[in-house]
Amino acid sequence: MPMKAFHHPDEAQHAPEFFLMRGRVRANYEVPARAASLREGLSALGIAPQLAPPASNTALSRLHTPEYLDFLRNAAAEWAQLPEAGGEIIANIHPTPEMLAQSSRKPGHVISRAGAHTADTACPIGPGTWTAAIGAAGCALAAADVAAGGGAAYALCRPPGHHAYAARAGGHCYINNSALAAQRLCDAGARRVAVLDIDSHHGNGTQGIFWDRADVLTISLHADPTRYYPWYVGFAEETGAANLNLPQPFGTGDKVWLAALDQAIAAVRSFGAEALVVPLGFDASEFEPLAALNVTADGFARAGAAIGALRLPTAICQEGGYNVDILGTLLQRFLTGFGDAA
Repeated sequence: MPMKAFHHPDEAQHAPEFFLMRGRVRANYEVPARAASLREGLSALGIAPQLAPPASNTALSRLHTPEYLDFLRNAAAEWAQLPEAGGEIIANIHPTPEMLAQSSRKPGHVISRAGAHTADTACPIGPGTWTAAIGAAGCALAAADVAAGGGAAYALCRPPGHHAYAARAGGHCYINNSALAAQRLCDAGARRVAVLDIDSHHGNGTQGIFWDRADVLTISLHADPTRYYPWYVGFAEETGAANLNLPQPFGTGDKVWLAALDQAIAAVRSFGAEALVVPLGFDASEFEPLAALNVTADGFARAGAAIGALRLPTAICQEGGYNVDILGTLLQRFLTGFGDAA
């Protein structure tokens, strides 16, 4: 029986244009064509994704602050009223720790709130971003509901989510889909939930959200952040209440990457997880435009099999992966490996 999958067509309303890389403005990689490629991969497996309802404010508020949700919901319309405003919200100032320590007031103006609620310039907010983000979060919650019933499901989340903190967007992410899935599993009765992130970028938002919680183990297998986003976190010595980071040197391929995945899986078992969330990124692929790791399609198939062999109730939430020519194929390989082992 094919794995259940969920999608929401409103993802196409989020079509960011701005992207700053090494001082140059270039086209954004996080485009609707990503979702189209992933849907093709599901179709090749005979999986027709179901329409997930958008996430409710109640569900979003389990992890995200009211001020932040209000910003995401309303800021685009307010921004459009500014004189000579661009089509997307991109902060031109972010408050430093010194500013925050000495400030006597909360951010009020939309430009001030944009700086406070975004971590970087890689999360432009347009008129359709909020609608797309709550659709993506709804997919993650629907997959978590399947996992809460003992099954496994895939959520085609776009935009992705693992860089989003409780009150701050960043790195193409606005709502932390994977974190919401983990919280939904906790709310459904799981006493211990593991989040096993295999995107090539550290899942810093997820780590931040669960940093002080011992009931959710956050694990991230990613490229070394000393020279890769998110730069400031993702190092092995960051442990929190229940956190494991497995940064890999640039150029790491299947053998070393899969050995690190084995270490992550051992940690999931040792933790005694009753349910699993997998933030699934394909940007560890050898063919990615910003390649840092060199994982092959076979490597992703073997990763799917290794994770499936845990035989845990599992919500798989799509994160990164930007080579639209191969995303569908990589999803096929991963889900086939997962299904054959589960």
